[in-house]
Amino acid sequence: MDETRTVRVAAAQFAVGQDRKANLAACLRMIDAAAEQGAMLVVLPEFCNHLSWYDDREQALAAACRAGDDFLAPVAERSARHGMYVKIHVTLASGDGPPGTERVTAASLLYGPDGALAGAADKQVLMGSENDHLTPAGEPGPVLGTALGPVGLYSCMEGVVPEVCRGLALRGAHVLLNSLNSFALDEAALHIPVRAAENRVWVVAANKVGPLLPADRVGAISAAMGVPAEALDGTGESQIVAPDGTVVAKASRHGEAVVTADIRPGVAADKIRADGTDVFAARRPALYRPIASRPVPAPAFAGARAERVDAAVVRPSGSGRAAVEDAARLAGEAARRGAALIVLPELFWYPGGVLPDPRAPDTEHARTVLDTLRGALAGSTAYLACTLPLPAGHAGVLLDRDGPVLTQRQLHDGARHRGWARAGEAAALLTHDTPWGRVAVVLADDAVQPETLRLAALAGVDTAAVCLGGAAEPWEYTLGLPERAAENRINLVAAGHEGGAVHALPVEFGLWRSREAPFDGTISTPATTAAGPGLTLAPVRPRQAGRRLVSRGTDLVDGRPWRLADALVTPRPAGPRTDGATHPRTPATEGAL
Repeated sequence: MDETRTVRVAAAQFAVGQDRKANLAACLRMIDAAAEQGAMLVVLPEFCNHLSWYDDREQALAAACRAGDDFLAPVAERSARHGMYVKIHVTLASGDGPPGTERVTAASLLYGPDGALAGAADKQVLMGSENDHLTPAGEPGPVLGTALGPVGLYSCMEGVVPEVCRGLALRGAHVLLNSLNSFALDEAALHIPVRAAENRVWVVAANKVGPLLPADRVGAISAAMGVPAEALDGTGESQIVAPDGTVVAKASRHGEAVVTADIRPGVAADKIRADGTDVFAARRPALYRPIASRPVPAPAFAGARAERVDAAVVRPSGSGRAAVEDAARLAGEAARRGAALIVLPELFWYPGGVLPDPRAPDTEHARTVLDTLRGALAGSTAYLACTLPLPAGHAGVLLDRDGPVLTQRQLHDGARHRGWARAGEAAALLTHDTPWGRVAVVLADDAVQPETLRLAALAGVDTAAVCLGGAAEPWEYTLGLPERAAENRINLVAAGHEGGAVHALPVEFGLWRSREAPFDGTISTPATTAAGPGLTLAPVRPRQAGRRLVSRGTDLVDGRPWRLADALVTPRPAGPRTDGATHPRTPATEGAL
Protein backbone atom coordinates (compact mmCIF):
# COMPACT_ATOMS: atom_id res chain seq x y z
CA MET A 1 0.00 0.00 0.00
CA ASP A 2 1.14 3.53 -0.77
CA GLU A 3 2.31 4.98 2.55
CA THR A 4 1.86 8.52 1.27
CA ARG A 5 -1.84 8.18 0.41
CA THR A 6 -4.01 10.29 2.68
CA VAL A 7 -7.69 9.74 3.57
CA ARG A 8 -9.97 11.69 5.86
CA VAL A 9 -11.71 9.79 8.66
CA ALA A 10 -14.18 10.90 11.33
CA ALA A 11 -15.42 9.91 14.78
CA ALA A 12 -18.89 11.06 15.84
CA GLN A 13 -20.10 11.37 19.42
CA PHE A 14 -23.70 11.95 20.46
CA ALA A 15 -26.33 10.84 22.97
CA VAL A 16 -28.54 7.77 22.56
CA GLY A 17 -31.77 7.12 24.44
CA GLN A 18 -34.62 4.63 24.36
CA ASP A 19 -36.48 6.22 21.44
CA ARG A 20 -35.52 4.20 18.36
CA LYS A 21 -36.58 6.86 15.85
CA ALA A 22 -34.71 9.61 17.68
CA ASN A 23 -31.61 7.42 17.84
CA LEU A 24 -31.77 6.74 14.11
CA ALA A 25 -32.20 10.44 13.39
CA ALA A 26 -29.09 11.19 15.44
CA CYS A 27 -27.08 8.58 13.54
CA LEU A 28 -28.13 9.97 10.16
CA ARG A 29 -27.46 13.53 11.25
CA MET A 30 -23.92 12.65 12.31
CA ILE A 31 -23.24 10.69 9.12
CA ASP A 32 -24.32 13.77 7.14
CA ALA A 33 -22.08 15.99 9.26
CA ALA A 34 -19.06 13.76 8.66
CA ALA A 35 -19.77 13.72 4.92
CA GLU A 36 -19.96 17.52 4.87
CA GLN A 37 -16.44 17.57 6.32
CA GLY A 38 -15.17 15.34 3.54
CA ALA A 39 -14.74 12.13 5.53
CA MET A 40 -14.30 8.87 3.65
CA LEU A 41 -15.26 6.97 6.81
CA VAL A 42 -17.16 7.75 9.98
CA VAL A 43 -17.28 5.72 13.19
CA LEU A 44 -20.39 5.93 15.40
CA PRO A 45 -20.60 4.97 19.11
CA GLU A 46 -21.58 1.64 20.65
CA PHE A 47 -25.24 0.64 21.04
CA CYS A 48 -26.67 3.24 18.67
CA ASN A 49 -30.13 1.64 18.53
CA HIS A 50 -30.94 1.63 22.25
CA LEU A 51 -29.42 2.36 25.64
CA SER A 52 -27.46 -0.59 26.97
CA TRP A 53 -30.00 -0.99 29.77
CA TYR A 54 -32.64 -3.71 29.75
CA ASP A 55 -35.00 -5.18 32.29
CA ASP A 56 -34.49 -8.67 30.89
CA ARG A 57 -33.29 -10.61 27.86
CA GLU A 58 -36.72 -10.40 26.24
CA GLN A 59 -36.58 -6.61 26.21
CA ALA A 60 -33.09 -6.77 24.72
CA LEU A 61 -34.39 -9.01 21.95
CA ALA A 62 -37.33 -6.72 21.25
CA ALA A 63 -35.05 -3.69 20.94
CA ALA A 64 -32.44 -5.44 18.78
CA CYS A 65 -31.94 -4.68 15.10
CA ARG A 66 -32.26 -7.21 12.32
CA ALA A 67 -30.51 -7.25 8.98
CA GLY A 68 -32.06 -4.71 6.61
CA ASP A 69 -34.68 -3.48 9.09
CA ASP A 70 -36.03 0.05 9.46
CA PHE A 71 -33.01 1.10 11.52
CA LEU A 72 -30.16 -0.37 9.51
CA ALA A 73 -31.58 0.14 6.01
CA PRO A 74 -31.55 3.97 6.31
CA VAL A 75 -27.96 3.83 7.58
CA ALA A 76 -26.96 1.76 4.55
CA GLU A 77 -28.80 4.14 2.25
CA ARG A 78 -27.07 7.17 3.77
CA SER A 79 -23.72 5.45 3.39
CA ALA A 80 -24.42 4.95 -0.32
CA ARG A 81 -25.75 8.49 -0.77
CA HIS A 82 -22.47 9.95 0.47
CA GLY A 83 -20.27 7.23 -1.03
CA MET A 84 -18.55 6.66 2.33
CA TYR A 85 -17.87 3.94 4.88
CA VAL A 86 -20.04 3.97 8.00
CA LYS A 87 -19.19 1.93 11.07
CA ILE A 88 -22.20 1.56 13.35
CA HIS A 89 -22.70 -0.56 16.45
CA VAL A 90 -26.06 -2.03 17.50
CA THR A 91 -27.58 -4.96 19.30
CA LEU A 92 -28.39 -7.47 16.58
CA ALA A 93 -30.80 -10.41 16.61
CA SER A 94 -29.41 -13.44 14.82
CA GLY A 95 -32.62 -14.41 13.04
CA ASP A 96 -32.17 -18.09 13.89
CA GLY A 97 -34.26 -20.12 16.29
CA PRO A 98 -37.98 -19.90 17.17
CA PRO A 99 -39.45 -16.42 17.76
CA GLY A 100 -38.40 -15.04 21.14
CA THR A 101 -35.35 -17.29 21.44
CA GLU A 102 -33.01 -15.67 18.93
CA ARG A 103 -29.44 -14.93 19.87
CA VAL A 104 -28.69 -11.23 20.48
CA THR A 105 -25.15 -9.92 20.05
CA ALA A 106 -23.42 -6.57 20.32
CA ALA A 107 -22.45 -6.11 16.68
CA SER A 108 -20.06 -3.80 14.86
CA LEU A 109 -21.25 -3.31 11.27
CA LEU A 110 -19.32 -1.64 8.46
CA TYR A 111 -21.31 -0.36 5.47
CA GLY A 112 -19.39 0.43 2.29
CA PRO A 113 -19.68 3.32 -0.16
CA ASP A 114 -22.18 1.27 -2.18
CA GLY A 115 -24.43 0.80 0.85
CA ALA A 116 -23.68 -2.92 1.11
CA LEU A 117 -22.58 -4.51 4.36
CA ALA A 118 -18.80 -4.82 4.02
CA GLY A 119 -18.34 -6.81 7.21
CA ALA A 120 -19.47 -7.42 10.78
CA ALA A 121 -17.93 -8.43 14.10
CA ASP A 122 -19.73 -9.52 17.26
CA LYS A 123 -18.33 -8.28 20.57
CA GLN A 124 -16.06 -10.82 22.22
CA VAL A 125 -15.74 -9.32 25.72
CA LEU A 126 -18.98 -8.25 27.38
CA MET A 127 -19.10 -5.77 30.26
CA GLY A 128 -21.16 -6.27 33.42
CA SER A 129 -24.89 -6.55 32.76
CA GLU A 130 -24.26 -7.07 29.04
CA ASN A 131 -23.53 -10.66 30.06
CA ASP A 132 -27.14 -10.98 31.24
CA HIS A 133 -28.75 -9.94 27.95
CA LEU A 134 -26.29 -10.57 25.13
CA THR A 135 -24.29 -13.46 23.69
CA PRO A 136 -20.53 -13.05 23.14
CA ALA A 137 -18.94 -13.66 19.76
CA GLY A 138 -18.37 -17.20 18.61
CA GLU A 139 -15.56 -16.29 16.23
CA PRO A 140 -13.03 -13.48 15.86
CA GLY A 141 -14.02 -10.51 13.73
CA PRO A 142 -12.61 -10.34 10.19
CA VAL A 143 -9.99 -8.02 8.77
CA LEU A 144 -11.75 -6.26 5.91
CA GLY A 145 -10.21 -5.07 2.69
CA THR A 146 -11.42 -1.51 2.03
CA ALA A 147 -10.43 1.52 -0.01
CA LEU A 148 -8.73 2.78 3.18
CA GLY A 149 -6.69 -0.40 3.46
CA PRO A 150 -7.24 -3.38 5.78
CA VAL A 151 -9.64 -2.50 8.60
CA GLY A 152 -10.62 -4.20 11.87
CA LEU A 153 -13.73 -3.64 14.01
CA TYR A 154 -13.99 -3.69 17.82
CA SER A 155 -15.94 -2.06 20.62
CA CYS A 156 -15.40 -0.64 24.09
CA MET A 157 -14.47 -3.42 26.56
CA GLU A 158 -12.62 -5.22 23.77
CA GLY A 159 -10.09 -2.40 23.97
CA VAL A 160 -9.65 -2.62 27.75
CA VAL A 161 -7.92 -5.99 27.29
CA PRO A 162 -5.15 -6.46 24.70
CA GLU A 163 -6.13 -9.61 22.81
CA VAL A 164 -8.79 -8.36 20.37
CA CYS A 165 -6.81 -5.44 18.92
CA ARG A 166 -3.61 -7.47 18.92
CA GLY A 167 -5.28 -10.22 16.93
CA LEU A 168 -6.65 -7.79 14.35
CA ALA A 169 -3.26 -6.14 13.90
CA LEU A 170 -1.48 -9.48 13.60
CA ARG A 171 -3.93 -10.47 10.88
CA GLY A 172 -3.02 -7.37 8.92
CA ALA A 173 -5.36 -4.54 9.98
CA HIS A 174 -3.90 -1.05 9.54
CA VAL A 175 -6.91 0.89 10.88
CA LEU A 176 -8.97 -0.19 13.91
CA LEU A 177 -12.48 1.20 14.41
CA ASN A 178 -13.71 1.38 18.00
CA SER A 179 -17.28 2.15 19.11
CA LEU A 180 -17.70 2.96 22.81
CA ASN A 181 -20.47 3.28 25.39
CA SER A 182 -18.32 4.41 28.28
CA PHE A 183 -18.43 6.66 31.33
CA ALA A 184 -14.77 5.84 32.17
CA LEU A 185 -12.12 8.55 31.89
CA ASP A 186 -9.55 5.76 31.46
CA GLU A 187 -10.80 5.12 27.93
CA ALA A 188 -9.63 8.34 26.30
CA ALA A 189 -6.57 8.79 28.50
CA LEU A 190 -5.21 5.25 28.29
CA HIS A 191 -7.07 2.35 26.67
CA ILE A 192 -7.80 3.93 23.28
CA PRO A 193 -4.38 5.38 22.43
CA VAL A 194 -2.35 2.47 23.78
CA ARG A 195 -3.96 0.03 21.33
CA ALA A 196 -2.71 2.19 18.47
CA ALA A 197 0.83 2.49 19.82
CA GLU A 198 1.45 -1.10 20.89
CA ASN A 199 0.22 -2.44 17.54
CA ARG A 200 1.51 0.47 15.43
CA VAL A 201 -1.90 1.00 13.78
CA TRP A 202 -4.42 3.84 13.46
CA VAL A 203 -7.40 3.87 15.82
CA VAL A 204 -10.63 5.78 15.19
CA ALA A 205 -12.77 5.74 18.34
CA ALA A 206 -16.26 7.17 18.93
CA ASN A 207 -17.79 7.41 22.40
CA LYS A 208 -21.15 8.66 23.67
CA VAL A 209 -22.15 11.73 25.61
CA GLY A 210 -25.24 12.18 27.77
CA PRO A 211 -26.79 9.66 30.19
CA LEU A 212 -25.92 6.02 29.57
CA LEU A 213 -28.89 4.96 31.69
CA PRO A 214 -32.61 5.80 31.30
CA ALA A 215 -32.93 9.54 31.94
CA ASP A 216 -35.96 9.10 34.19
CA ARG A 217 -34.05 6.68 36.43
CA VAL A 218 -30.65 8.34 36.67
CA GLY A 219 -31.51 10.15 39.91
CA ALA A 220 -32.64 7.03 41.69
CA ILE A 221 -29.73 4.96 40.42
CA SER A 222 -27.29 7.69 41.39
CA ALA A 223 -28.67 7.82 44.93
CA ALA A 224 -28.79 4.04 45.33
CA MET A 225 -25.18 3.58 44.20
CA GLY A 226 -23.76 6.66 45.83
CA VAL A 227 -22.49 7.80 42.46
CA PRO A 228 -22.76 11.40 41.20
CA ALA A 229 -25.30 11.62 38.40
CA GLU A 230 -22.77 13.16 36.03
CA ALA A 231 -20.55 10.08 36.46
CA LEU A 232 -23.27 8.09 34.67
CA ASP A 233 -22.84 10.08 31.46
CA GLY A 234 -20.75 9.08 28.47
CA THR A 235 -17.37 10.76 28.71
CA GLY A 236 -17.03 11.70 25.04
CA GLU A 237 -13.45 12.51 24.01
CA SER A 238 -13.90 10.64 20.74
CA GLN A 239 -10.53 10.56 19.06
CA ILE A 240 -8.26 9.55 16.19
CA VAL A 241 -4.88 8.13 17.15
CA ALA A 242 -1.72 7.66 15.07
CA PRO A 243 0.42 4.49 15.16
CA ASP A 244 2.88 6.12 17.58
CA GLY A 245 0.10 6.82 20.11
CA THR A 246 -0.26 10.51 19.24
CA VAL A 247 -3.86 11.71 19.45
CA VAL A 248 -4.27 13.72 16.24
CA ALA A 249 -7.92 14.76 16.80
CA LYS A 250 -10.13 14.70 19.87
CA ALA A 251 -13.58 15.90 20.87
CA SER A 252 -14.49 17.42 24.23
CA ARG A 253 -15.96 15.45 27.13
CA HIS A 254 -19.39 16.96 26.62
CA GLY A 255 -21.61 17.70 23.68
CA GLU A 256 -22.35 16.32 20.26
CA ALA A 257 -19.37 16.50 17.89
CA VAL A 258 -17.68 15.15 14.80
CA VAL A 259 -13.87 15.13 14.78
CA THR A 260 -11.88 14.47 11.62
CA ALA A 261 -8.26 13.87 10.67
CA ASP A 262 -6.36 13.14 7.51
CA ILE A 263 -4.49 9.89 8.04
CA ARG A 264 -2.07 7.76 6.02
CA PRO A 265 -3.18 4.15 6.62
CA GLY A 266 -0.18 2.73 4.77
CA VAL A 267 2.29 3.81 7.45
CA ALA A 268 0.80 1.12 9.71
CA ALA A 269 2.61 -1.48 7.61
CA ASP A 270 5.81 -0.34 9.34
CA LYS A 271 6.36 -2.24 12.60
CA ILE A 272 9.91 -1.02 13.20
CA ARG A 273 10.66 0.68 16.51
CA ALA A 274 12.99 3.65 16.77
CA ASP A 275 15.82 1.30 17.80
CA GLY A 276 15.41 -0.79 14.64
CA THR A 277 13.50 -3.71 16.18
CA ASP A 278 10.67 -5.24 14.15
CA VAL A 279 8.23 -5.75 17.01
CA PHE A 280 5.97 -8.19 15.17
CA ALA A 281 8.81 -10.33 13.83
CA ALA A 282 10.30 -10.45 17.36
CA ARG A 283 7.18 -12.03 18.82
CA ARG A 284 7.40 -15.57 20.27
CA PRO A 285 3.98 -17.13 19.52
CA ALA A 286 4.87 -20.48 21.11
CA LEU A 287 5.44 -18.74 24.46
CA TYR A 288 1.96 -17.22 24.41
CA ARG A 289 -0.06 -20.45 24.34
CA PRO A 290 -1.37 -19.98 27.92
CA ILE A 291 -3.08 -16.78 26.74
CA ALA A 292 -5.06 -18.74 24.15
CA SER A 293 -5.86 -21.60 26.55
CA ARG A 294 -8.68 -22.17 29.01
CA PRO A 295 -8.01 -20.22 32.23
CA VAL A 296 -6.53 -22.27 35.07
CA PRO A 297 -5.65 -21.16 38.59
CA ALA A 298 -2.14 -19.80 39.00
CA PRO A 299 0.23 -21.75 41.27
CA ALA A 300 -0.71 -21.12 44.89
CA PHE A 301 1.18 -18.48 46.85
CA ALA A 302 2.27 -20.09 50.09
CA GLY A 303 2.27 -16.97 52.22
CA ALA A 304 0.00 -13.95 52.48
CA ARG A 305 0.47 -11.16 49.98
CA ALA A 306 1.16 -7.85 51.68
CA GLU A 307 -1.38 -5.07 51.46
CA ARG A 308 1.46 -2.58 50.98
CA VAL A 309 5.23 -2.59 50.63
CA ASP A 310 7.61 0.11 49.47
CA ALA A 311 9.40 -0.12 46.15
CA ALA A 312 12.32 1.88 44.81
CA VAL A 313 13.40 3.03 41.36
CA VAL A 314 17.14 3.72 41.23
CA ARG A 315 18.53 5.72 38.30
CA PRO A 316 22.23 6.21 38.99
CA SER A 317 24.36 8.93 37.43
CA GLY A 318 27.39 8.51 35.22
CA SER A 319 28.62 5.36 33.54
CA GLY A 320 31.10 2.59 34.14
CA ARG A 321 32.52 2.25 37.67
CA ALA A 322 30.99 5.56 38.76
CA ALA A 323 27.49 4.34 37.83
CA VAL A 324 28.03 1.06 39.69
CA GLU A 325 29.17 2.86 42.83
CA ASP A 326 26.26 5.31 42.65
CA ALA A 327 23.80 2.46 42.11
CA ALA A 328 25.15 0.61 45.15
CA ARG A 329 24.95 3.76 47.26
CA LEU A 330 21.34 4.47 46.22
CA ALA A 331 20.30 0.83 46.59
CA GLY A 332 21.79 0.74 50.08
CA GLU A 333 19.86 3.88 51.00
CA ALA A 334 16.64 2.39 49.61
CA ALA A 335 17.17 -0.80 51.62
CA ARG A 336 17.83 1.19 54.82
CA ARG A 337 14.61 3.12 54.21
CA GLY A 338 12.64 -0.11 54.04
CA ALA A 339 12.24 -0.74 50.31
CA ALA A 340 11.15 -4.32 49.65
CA LEU A 341 12.00 -4.17 45.92
CA ILE A 342 14.66 -2.06 44.20
CA VAL A 343 14.83 -1.80 40.39
CA LEU A 344 17.69 -0.54 38.19
CA PRO A 345 17.67 0.30 34.46
CA GLU A 346 18.79 -2.27 31.93
CA LEU A 347 22.62 -2.62 31.87
CA PHE A 348 22.66 0.59 33.89
CA TRP A 349 26.44 1.19 33.84
CA TYR A 350 26.55 1.41 30.03
CA PRO A 351 25.27 4.62 28.34
CA GLY A 352 21.76 3.88 27.07
CA GLY A 353 22.08 0.30 28.29
CA VAL A 354 23.97 -0.77 25.16
CA LEU A 355 27.20 -2.77 25.23
CA PRO A 356 30.13 -0.94 23.60
CA ASP A 357 31.19 -4.21 21.92
CA PRO A 358 28.29 -6.68 21.61
CA ARG A 359 30.68 -9.23 20.11
CA ALA A 360 32.45 -9.62 23.44
CA PRO A 361 30.17 -9.02 26.46
CA ASP A 362 32.22 -8.40 29.58
CA THR A 363 30.70 -11.14 31.70
CA GLU A 364 33.56 -11.03 34.20
CA HIS A 365 32.79 -7.38 34.97
CA ALA A 366 29.12 -8.37 35.33
CA ARG A 367 30.08 -10.59 38.27
CA THR A 368 31.80 -7.64 39.91
CA VAL A 369 28.67 -5.51 39.41
CA LEU A 370 26.55 -8.25 40.93
CA ASP A 371 28.79 -8.59 43.99
CA THR A 372 28.78 -4.83 44.52
CA LEU A 373 24.98 -4.66 44.40
CA ARG A 374 24.62 -7.67 46.68
CA GLY A 375 26.85 -5.97 49.19
CA ALA A 376 24.55 -2.95 49.19
CA LEU A 377 21.75 -5.18 50.46
CA ALA A 378 23.70 -6.49 53.46
CA GLY A 379 21.61 -6.62 56.61
CA SER A 380 18.33 -5.99 54.76
CA THR A 381 15.48 -8.11 53.41
CA ALA A 382 15.26 -6.14 50.17
CA TYR A 383 15.30 -7.64 46.68
CA LEU A 384 17.05 -5.91 43.78
CA ALA A 385 16.39 -6.33 40.05
CA CYS A 386 18.82 -5.46 37.27
CA THR A 387 20.05 -6.93 33.99
CA LEU A 388 23.48 -8.36 33.22
CA PRO A 389 25.44 -9.75 30.27
CA LEU A 390 25.91 -13.38 31.32
CA PRO A 391 27.66 -16.21 29.46
CA ALA A 392 24.25 -17.58 28.44
CA GLY A 393 23.09 -14.19 27.13
CA HIS A 394 21.25 -11.11 28.36
CA ALA A 395 19.34 -11.77 31.57
CA GLY A 396 17.37 -10.06 34.28
CA VAL A 397 18.54 -10.97 37.77
CA LEU A 398 16.62 -10.75 41.04
CA LEU A 399 18.93 -10.93 44.04
CA ASP A 400 18.80 -10.58 47.78
CA ARG A 401 21.65 -10.13 50.27
CA ASP A 402 22.78 -13.73 49.68
CA GLY A 403 22.87 -13.51 45.88
CA PRO A 404 20.65 -14.27 42.86
CA VAL A 405 17.29 -15.94 43.47
CA LEU A 406 16.01 -15.68 39.89
CA THR A 407 17.72 -15.37 36.50
CA GLN A 408 15.37 -14.45 33.66
CA ARG A 409 16.72 -14.81 30.14
CA GLN A 410 15.57 -12.20 27.63
CA LEU A 411 12.54 -13.58 25.79
CA HIS A 412 12.35 -11.40 22.66
CA ASP A 413 15.04 -10.32 20.23
CA GLY A 414 15.83 -6.63 19.90
CA ALA A 415 18.11 -4.66 17.61
CA ARG A 416 20.11 -3.11 20.46
CA HIS A 417 21.33 -6.48 21.75
CA ARG A 418 21.32 -8.40 18.49
CA GLY A 419 23.97 -11.07 18.23
CA TRP A 420 24.58 -11.72 21.91
CA ALA A 421 21.30 -11.71 23.85
CA ARG A 422 20.23 -15.05 22.29
CA ALA A 423 16.60 -14.41 23.22
CA GLY A 424 15.28 -17.21 21.04
CA GLU A 425 16.72 -19.78 23.43
CA ALA A 426 14.74 -18.53 26.43
CA ALA A 427 11.84 -20.85 27.19
CA ALA A 428 9.58 -19.19 29.76
CA LEU A 429 8.76 -16.26 32.00
CA LEU A 430 9.98 -17.11 35.50
CA THR A 431 8.68 -15.97 38.88
CA HIS A 432 9.93 -15.85 42.44
CA ASP A 433 7.90 -15.86 45.64
CA THR A 434 9.05 -13.38 48.25
CA PRO A 435 7.58 -13.13 51.76
CA TRP A 436 5.27 -10.36 50.54
CA GLY A 437 4.33 -11.35 46.98
CA ARG A 438 5.20 -13.02 43.66
CA VAL A 439 7.70 -11.17 41.48
CA ALA A 440 8.84 -11.32 37.85
CA VAL A 441 11.72 -9.48 36.18
CA VAL A 442 10.90 -8.08 32.73
CA LEU A 443 13.56 -6.85 30.30
CA ALA A 444 13.08 -3.89 27.96
CA ASP A 445 12.58 -5.86 24.73
CA ASP A 446 10.06 -8.05 26.55
CA ALA A 447 8.13 -5.18 28.13
CA VAL A 448 7.20 -3.73 24.72
CA GLN A 449 5.25 -6.92 23.90
CA PRO A 450 1.84 -6.90 25.67
CA GLU A 451 1.87 -10.69 25.84
CA THR A 452 4.77 -10.71 28.33
CA LEU A 453 2.92 -9.08 31.22
CA ARG A 454 -0.17 -11.11 30.31
CA LEU A 455 1.88 -14.25 30.93
CA ALA A 456 2.99 -12.76 34.23
CA ALA A 457 -0.63 -12.24 35.28
CA LEU A 458 -1.49 -15.83 34.36
CA ALA A 459 1.42 -16.99 36.50
CA GLY A 460 0.01 -15.14 39.52
CA VAL A 461 2.58 -12.32 39.55
CA ASP A 462 1.49 -9.34 41.63
CA THR A 463 4.58 -7.14 41.16
CA ALA A 464 6.89 -6.91 38.15
CA ALA A 465 10.31 -5.27 38.08
CA VAL A 466 10.77 -3.72 34.62
CA CYS A 467 14.31 -2.82 33.54
CA LEU A 468 14.11 -0.44 30.58
CA GLY A 469 16.87 0.55 28.18
CA GLY A 470 17.73 3.90 26.69
CA ALA A 471 15.71 3.44 23.51
CA ALA A 472 12.22 3.26 24.98
CA GLU A 473 9.72 5.21 22.88
CA PRO A 474 7.68 7.94 24.63
CA TRP A 475 4.44 5.94 24.50
CA GLU A 476 6.02 3.12 26.49
CA TYR A 477 6.35 5.39 29.52
CA THR A 478 3.07 7.32 29.17
CA LEU A 479 0.77 4.56 27.88
CA GLY A 480 2.42 1.16 27.73
CA LEU A 481 3.48 0.62 31.32
CA PRO A 482 0.32 2.10 32.92
CA GLU A 483 -1.78 -0.09 30.62
CA ARG A 484 0.18 -3.24 31.49
CA ALA A 485 -0.54 -2.57 35.16
CA ALA A 486 -4.21 -1.80 34.50
CA GLU A 487 -5.12 -4.66 32.15
CA ASN A 488 -3.24 -7.33 34.13
CA ARG A 489 -3.75 -6.06 37.67
CA ILE A 490 -0.01 -6.07 38.35
CA ASN A 491 2.10 -3.51 40.20
CA LEU A 492 4.97 -2.33 37.98
CA VAL A 493 8.24 -0.88 39.23
CA ALA A 494 9.97 0.43 36.11
CA ALA A 495 13.47 1.92 35.90
CA GLY A 496 14.89 3.32 32.67
CA HIS A 497 17.84 5.39 31.53
CA GLU A 498 15.48 8.20 30.50
CA GLY A 499 12.68 7.81 33.03
CA GLY A 500 10.78 5.42 35.20
CA ALA A 501 7.81 5.13 37.53
CA VAL A 502 6.10 3.06 40.16
CA HIS A 503 2.67 2.03 38.91
CA ALA A 504 0.75 0.82 41.97
CA LEU A 505 -2.61 -0.91 41.85
CA PRO A 506 -5.31 1.38 43.25
CA VAL A 507 -7.39 0.40 46.25
CA GLU A 508 -10.49 1.77 44.51
CA PHE A 509 -10.90 -0.39 41.43
CA GLY A 510 -13.75 -1.30 39.11
CA LEU A 511 -17.30 -0.08 39.20
CA TRP A 512 -19.84 0.79 41.80
CA ARG A 513 -20.19 -1.98 44.34
CA SER A 514 -16.52 -2.93 44.54
CA ARG A 515 -15.62 0.53 45.88
CA GLU A 516 -15.63 2.15 49.26
CA ALA A 517 -15.25 5.68 47.88
CA PRO A 518 -17.59 7.22 45.28
CA PHE A 519 -16.80 6.47 41.66
CA ASP A 520 -14.38 9.10 40.34
CA GLY A 521 -14.53 8.22 36.65
CA THR A 522 -11.47 5.96 36.57
CA ILE A 523 -11.84 2.18 36.59
CA SER A 524 -8.41 0.59 36.39
CA THR A 525 -5.71 3.25 35.93
CA PRO A 526 -2.81 2.65 38.35
CA ALA A 527 -1.57 5.18 40.87
CA THR A 528 1.64 6.42 39.26
CA THR A 529 4.68 7.95 40.95
CA ALA A 530 7.13 9.27 38.34
CA ALA A 531 10.79 8.54 39.01
CA GLY A 532 13.42 11.18 38.49
CA PRO A 533 17.19 10.73 38.60
CA GLY A 534 18.58 9.13 41.74
CA LEU A 535 16.25 7.38 44.18
CA THR A 536 12.45 7.33 44.10
CA LEU A 537 10.41 5.47 46.74
CA ALA A 538 6.71 4.70 46.45
CA PRO A 539 4.31 2.02 47.71
CA VAL A 540 2.93 -0.93 45.76
CA ARG A 541 -0.03 -3.12 46.77
CA PRO A 542 0.55 -6.83 46.07
CA ARG A 543 -2.75 -7.99 47.58
CA GLN A 544 -4.76 -5.85 45.18
CA ALA A 545 -3.59 -8.05 42.29
CA GLY A 546 -6.14 -10.63 43.41
CA ARG A 547 -8.98 -8.25 42.46
CA ARG A 548 -9.63 -8.62 38.75
CA LEU A 549 -13.39 -8.20 38.41
CA VAL A 550 -13.80 -4.82 36.75
CA SER A 551 -17.57 -5.32 36.81
CA ARG A 552 -19.92 -8.16 37.61
CA GLY A 553 -19.03 -11.09 35.38
CA THR A 554 -16.08 -9.30 33.71
CA ASP A 555 -12.64 -10.51 34.79
CA LEU A 556 -9.79 -8.54 33.21
CA VAL A 557 -7.53 -11.59 33.00
CA ASP A 558 -9.58 -14.79 32.99
CA GLY A 559 -12.30 -13.02 31.00
CA ARG A 560 -9.98 -12.54 28.03
CA PRO A 561 -11.37 -14.04 24.77
CA TRP A 562 -9.01 -17.02 24.95
CA ARG A 563 -11.08 -19.17 22.60
CA LEU A 564 -10.66 -16.58 19.85
CA ALA A 565 -6.99 -15.75 20.36
CA ASP A 566 -5.46 -18.07 17.76
CA ALA A 567 -3.85 -15.13 15.96
CA LEU A 568 -1.64 -14.52 19.00
CA VAL A 569 -0.18 -18.02 18.90
CA THR A 570 -0.10 -18.54 15.13
CA PRO A 571 3.43 -18.12 13.73
CA ARG A 572 2.17 -16.46 10.53
CA PRO A 573 -0.83 -14.22 9.80
CA ALA A 574 -4.19 -16.01 9.78
CA GLY A 575 -5.43 -17.38 6.48
CA PRO A 576 -8.17 -16.32 4.08
CA ARG A 577 -11.03 -14.10 5.04
CA THR A 578 -14.55 -15.40 4.81
CA ASP A 579 -15.00 -13.50 1.54
CA GLY A 580 -12.20 -15.56 -0.04
CA ALA A 581 -9.62 -12.78 -0.19
CA THR A 582 -6.25 -13.09 1.50
CA HIS A 583 -5.21 -11.02 4.47
CA PRO A 584 -2.44 -8.65 3.45
CA ARG A 585 0.96 -9.63 4.79
CA THR A 586 2.94 -6.66 5.88
CA PRO A 587 6.74 -6.70 5.79
CA ALA A 588 6.64 -6.92 9.58
CA THR A 589 4.71 -10.16 9.74
CA GLU A 590 6.19 -11.84 6.69
CA GLY A 591 9.25 -13.01 8.55
CA ALA A 592 7.63 -13.80 11.89
CA LEU A 593 8.54 -16.93 13.79
